[in-house]
Amino acid sequence: MLSSRATFVLIALGPIAGLAGTDLVLPAVPTLSEHLGGDLRTAQLVLAAFAGGTGIGLLLYGELGTRFSQGNLLVGSLLAYGLISLLASLAPGLTELVILRFFQGLVAAAPAVFAPVMIKSMFEPKQAVAALGRIGSIESMTPAFAPVLGVWLLALYDWRLSFYLTSFVALILAVVWMFASETRHRFGQTVRSKEGYIPLLKDTQFMKLSIAQAFTLGALLIIVFAAPAVMTESLNGQLSDFIAMQVAGISFFVLAANTSHHFVERYGSSLIILLGTSLTALGCLGIFVLGLIGSDSIVGIWILFVFVNFGLGIRGPAGFFEALHAAGENESRGSALIILMVMFTASIGTAVVAPYVGEGVTEVGGLATLVALIAVGLSLPVGNVS
Repeated sequence: MLSSRATFVLIALGPIAGLAGTDLVLPAVPTLSEHLGGDLRTAQLVLAAFAGGTGIGLLLYGELGTRFSQGNLLVGSLLAYGLISLLASLAPGLTELVILRFFQGLVAAAPAVFAPVMIKSMFEPKQAVAALGRIGSIESMTPAFAPVLGVWLLALYDWRLSFYLTSFVALILAVVWMFASETRHRFGQTVRSKEGYIPLLKDTQFMKLSIAQAFTLGALLIIVFAAPAVMTESLNGQLSDFIAMQVAGISFFVLAANTSHHFVERYGSSLIILLGTSLTALGCLGIFVLGLIGSDSIVGIWILFVFVNFGLGIRGPAGFFEALHAAGENESRGSALIILMVMFTASIGTAVVAPYVGEGVTEVGGLATLVALIAVGLSLPVGNVS
């Protein structure tokens, strides 16, 4: 059996491989029509298909994870992810690539669903909160650095190289899991619950905790997804300003996520979750106020975005743990629902503010503030980590 540290690394690498399915490919999307025919609009479906497949995959693996060995399901999903990524690199046209991307996203959802559940089962509650913080820190690096690697791969060869790399990483992870049979069987005993998602959707405590978690992260993502257009079109900035904002935000998120468990141990999860959510809401409110007063201060947005990230880092690990704890025997379904809520919040919020991103930060900050304040309200009755 692998050591706990090696097992943690192996678990953490799964979601990173899944995230890379979007972030690594992102720089190549504008060039796909040149190589595979079609137009830029069709090329954008390469991203949409992956996201759609992931959404369905979350629900699918959340269900399967309560009925079968999560370790075996993870191996199967990684093998499928690697093979489909390889097939995608051989796609003769955009239509075929879009179809393959849907199935690639479908199987990429498994590590995202199972990683938090596996971490929770490995450690005592306080150590689990710390481990979830470390995983969140690692995952936060992927959207920041994977596109940079994607640009380098595109320059080195062409769009297919990013799919080769994704395939290689996924297949290597699958092989390691296969040979680490004792470690895999550690996650083989599952609760064979046949209750489905309905009990979770009716569980007030689970829904409050889950929506609060999703809305806190969703508020941040609404700002992130709108920021490139806002900074370049409304504030006369550069994409480098967006990158600097991301680097600053991620740095403080990592700092907060890796120290959160110390504060939880000292003050309890309820207070820390509420504090972190409030800090995120405060940062969003500040960005909204900047828009109201007509400020075009990019530095001001950077500073306020640090509050948004630091707040999420403080509350994120404990918030996810508490939501999973509230799910009881339905942990894998609970994990799937939480991640799906984040996706819905970010996608719907992005669609709502899309017509206004060229006009400034008022609408973006206003919607993010509203979402974050709802999370604050829902965070008030959260219980302590046991």
